Amino acid sequence: MLVVYLLVSIVLIIFMVNYLRLHPFLALFMVAVFFGFAAGMDYGLILDTINDGFGGTLGKIGLVIIFGVIIGAFLENTGGAYALAEAVIKIVGKKRVAAAMGILGYFVSIPVYADSGFILLSPLNKSLSKKAGISLAGSAVALAMGLTVTHNLVPPTPGPIAAAGILGADLGLVLALAIPISILALVMALVFATKFAARTYIEPNPDISQESIDQKMKTAPSAFKASLPIVVPIVLIMVNSRMKTIDAQEITGWQSFLQFLGEPVMALVIGMFLAFSLPKKLKKELISTEGWVGKALKESANILLITGAGGVFGKMLQNSGIAGVMGEALSDLNLSFFLPFLIASAIKLAQGSSTVALITTASIMLPMMPSLGMESEMDKALLVVSIGAGSMVVSHANDSFFWVVTQMSGMNVGQGYKLHSLGTLVIGLTSIITVLIISLFVN
Repeated sequence: MLVVYLLVSIVLIIFMVNYLRLHPFLALFMVAVFFGFAAGMDYGLILDTINDGFGGTLGKIGLVIIFGVIIGAFLENTGGAYALAEAVIKIVGKKRVAAAMGILGYFVSIPVYADSGFILLSPLNKSLSKKAGISLAGSAVALAMGLTVTHNLVPPTPGPIAAAGILGADLGLVLALAIPISILALVMALVFATKFAARTYIEPNPDISQESIDQKMKTAPSAFKASLPIVVPIVLIMVNSRMKTIDAQEITGWQSFLQFLGEPVMALVIGMFLAFSLPKKLKKELISTEGWVGKALKESANILLITGAGGVFGKMLQNSGIAGVMGEALSDLNLSFFLPFLIASAIKLAQGSSTVALITTASIMLPMMPSLGMESEMDKALLVVSIGAGSMVVSHANDSFFWVVTQMSGMNVGQGYKLHSLGTLVIGLTSIITVLIISLFVN
């Protein structure tokens, strides 16, 4: 029945937002509470879940969203984003904007969480799409899928590393398989984004006319200077990711300081101050309540509320035990490497977090490996990649990334399911099909 309640909840969210025109925050919150009662959860647990889900989600990415939106506001209002977009378009061409964003997302998400990566690259994506005169839908989906592929398949992102550690898989072999499989998944994602998602027209920066862009370009900073608020935080986060692979006892004082600067919140703060250098002169009214910062904070409030409510829904599903129920129900099946894919997909669908899906599925599969004949080093590596493929399927309303992508790209809930959720299904299926084909030749 928990699975039935989950399906009913998804239908309710789409109906309430798309047809009743209810604000997504209210729809998500009410559906989360409905699910808690329907699942028979204790009243106290429901209340604790509401608090933990909202606070926990915003505690992780709330400040990152706020500082990211402020950076975006300065890039947009100074014309920096358009100067950067013009430089990029000269290199890749107007017809390849989606491909450029997908490839950029692919590399950025290896050291940077997908949520943070999308927030950082969203201003560039919008301005590129505006300058190229294309729908934001195609380039946004390409960026989101590029970020998702490496986040779930390629170490040193936390999920794949944790799964490899639990299963005792060789990281070098995991990388040797994950990189070509992820590249193939990215290619399919770009086909999906350009041939299907791009058909849905979403106006990039609809409140900004070409005349105002031309006016801003007259006083815009250089493309190099405009890139610093984006590039510097990404580099700092990458350095932090590298530092985490070093033994804590071997880290020196300056390395520890670099780790501090590389935490996403601090990296975005540095990016924000770099963004403050983009205007010809930083006037105090620009950072006032009524200025660019004030307007950015008002814009971020909507994203924060919806993302937090999505966190409540995801936490409610997690605390209901639905992930365990779905995992146990599927673990009795013997479907080769398609089994861990199904289990990871079920857990991802049930509670929203790809990292949780990766770790939980690896833990479920560990005692089953001998009976399934998955004991060779190649089998272990294929197992990690198949779990990673399943952990992408599918991103929907209980996943904070779903709300970051839809809200920052102007998608409604229906478009989010049609474009973003379906896109994650495409890359997940591409990855597992490739794993199954490889397994036929190596076993």
